[in-house]
Amino acid sequence: MKVKVCGMREPENITALLDLPIDFIGFVFYPKSPRYVVEKKLQAWLKENTEQFAGIKRVGVFVNAEIEFILNRVHDFQLDFVQLHGDESPEYCREIKSYWDISSIRKARLIKAFRIDDRFDFEQVLEYETLCGYYIFDTKVEQEYGGTGKSFDWSLLEQYRGLTPYLLSGGIGPDSADKVRKLPYKQLAGVDINSKFEDSPGKKDIEKIRKFVEALNT
Repeated sequence: MKVKVCGMREPENITALLDLPIDFIGFVFYPKSPRYVVEKKLQAWLKENTEQFAGIKRVGVFVNAEIEFILNRVHDFQLDFVQLHGDESPEYCREIKSYWDISSIRKARLIKAFRIDDRFDFEQVLEYETLCGYYIFDTKVEQEYGGTGKSFDWSLLEQYRGLTPYLLSGGIGPDSADKVRKLPYKQLAGVDINSKFEDSPGKKDIEKIRKFVEALNT
């Protein structure tokens, strides 16, 4: 099962994380987030340490951002995926992809996040089929974007009928591995973890993540 660790900021913390068998590292480019990256510092470090990633994909997290802003970060930070965590429409996704189709700028794949509650209509997700490499299903909290540290009712996932694989997010903690591993949903590709593994916003407890990943893939 794939593991994405989101909200990384500090080079030393990132270096320690890269020793673990994870699949994605997320960098937040949303200024209102407490995990918003210090761009010049991170960019310089990434440029000097690209070889350390060894197949681990870089994900930039954006919320209702200008497309030019996203395209520039894909280039500057050598992102592999763009995670759209706001109210971005299918048309917005097509516009981003059109820039990549007609130019020689660095390309990335899209991940669309959806905020789930009891009233969520999974039919709307189908409008993004063929546009995204993955979805993220996260917990909906009114007037908030990004991580909440809270779980939604995972049984709602049985309503999803799409083909695009997804990562489960929202309130996943060190003790969640067994419950996640037993979920029966065939499009569940992995998890997106964040605040439950932090000592402070943006600083992860590497040992907690190590034990979680081991338990998840036992």
